[in-house]
Amino acid sequence: GADGATGATGATGATGPTGATGATGTAVTANSMSALNTSAAVISVIIGGTPVPLPDVQVLDSFTVNAANTIFTVPATGTYMIYYSVRTTAALLLSSNILRNGAQLPGSVVAPTVAVNTFFNMQIAALNAGDTLQLQLFGILGAAVLQAGTGASLNVIRLS
Repeated sequence: GADGATGATGATGATGPTGATGATGTAVTANSMSALNTSAAVISVIIGGTPVPLPDVQVLDSFTVNAANTIFTVPATGTYMIYYSVRTTAALLLSSNILRNGAQLPGSVVAPTVAVNTFFNMQIAALNAGDTLQLQLFGILGAAVLQAGTGASLNVIRLS
């Protein structure tokens, strides 16, 4: 014969006991840093390169920085997202990059073919504990005046 009508839903049973708490997972942003230059600093750029000091509003987590606020040391090996920006008060025909252990980090160079006043770059790079990072301007002999507010910034976040 034909199926009968579905019956009414029964009462909900009692909740079972709570299970054991699992192990804490790895925080993918366990190491990060942010450092700014907000003082409208004048950077005397030389053709071979001049570091940009980032002494203001530093959130370093486990990173360390030298006394000049130009060299940041990576605390742990991993894959990192690196972002920097530089904003000057006048358009200049100069270039910017990140140095890793004193050498240009591949993919970090911003080298415009016309004068500009904003430089920024974001990339993902494998870094080792103890590596150093430095934001640099290069390519002209002259002064670059950073904008007030956030004239320059470097942000580094460990992804894994």
